Amino acid sequence: MAKLRHLALQVPDLEKAAEFYESCFELKRVDKVHAPIGDAIVLSDGIMNLTLLQFPEGAKGAVNGPSWAGLHHFGFVVDNLEEAQKKVEAKGGKFFLKLDPYPGVDAESKFKDPNGIVFDMSEHDWRQAK
Repeated sequence: MAKLRHLALQVPDLEKAAEFYESCFELKRVDKVHAPIGDAIVLSDGIMNLTLLQFPEGAKGAVNGPSWAGLHHFGFVVDNLEEAQKKVEAKGGKFFLKLDPYPGVDAESKFKDPNGIVFDMSEHDWRQAK
């Protein structure tokens, strides 16, 4: 059974967004990452991972430009990635990207559902607060 464990929001100001979720919902900061694909602050409630993403000019992965804010993607932990991918593709979903390994980046396989909505699948969990 797949488990929803990851939500990623694109935000124009990482620290401002992180402070909001930390102070309003007592989420714990797990990590801060600067990577060629974009920057992130990872928050968690111990079960779900909320990753805040910010894409400087020229960084790949931004939706609607660097000042846009909204849902970027979400992620499932699956028992078997190959089997899960077959199910997704049989129902009209499509694989489109495997993130390159980079320190602090949870490399996942990215897919689009039949409506074009992006989601990740991984056999490992995302980093969570202890």
